[in-house]
Amino acid sequence: MNINLKQIATINSPFCSLENMPIQPKGAKETIATIEFKKEFQDGLKDLNGFSHIYLIYYFHKVKEHKLQVVPFNDLTNTLRGVFSTRTPMHPNSIGLSVVELIDVKENIVTIKGIDILDGTPLLDIKPYIENFDKIDGVTKSGWMKSNSNEVSNKRSDDRFTK
Repeated sequence: MNINLKQIATINSPFCSLENMPIQPKGAKETIATIEFKKEFQDGLKDLNGFSHIYLIYYFHKVKEHKLQVVPFNDLTNTLRGVFSTRTPMHPNSIGLSVVELIDVKENIVTIKGIDILDGTPLLDIKPYIENFDKIDGVTKSGWMKSNSNEVSNKRSDDRFTK
C-alpha cells in the first residue's frame, strides 16, 4: 500500500507551546486562527464560505513518540487507556481531527474560530460539516469519558505528551 499525504496548508494559531494550551476546541471556543493554504490548493476553497463549520484533518508534527496506552487529560481516574479510545496525539499516525467555526475565506486564507491546535501545524485536509450528514441524535455512550462540559472547557495540557 502506498499512502501519499500532502500538506495543503499551515494552521497559524496563538498557541506556540504545547504546554498549558486547550486540549479540545470546546476549551478554545473564542480563539481565532488562520489557515494559509498553498496557492496550488486555493481554487479548492471555492464555495466553502457557505458553511458555518468545517472539519480540520491535520498532522501532529511535534509528536516524538507513539504509545498504545496513555492517561488522557480528561480521565478523572488517571487510568491507562488504549490509545484508540482517546483523542491523544500519541496515535501511531499522529492525525488530528477538529470541528471549528468558519469565519471567512479570502483568497488562500481561511479564518476560523474555536481552535485548540499548535501554531505551524500542517493541514492535510478540510471538509465541510454538514448537519444532515454529521449530526447524530441520541448519543448515549462516551466510554470512560466522564468529564462534564465545564471540565472539558477548562482543561489545559501539561507535559505528559511533550516529553
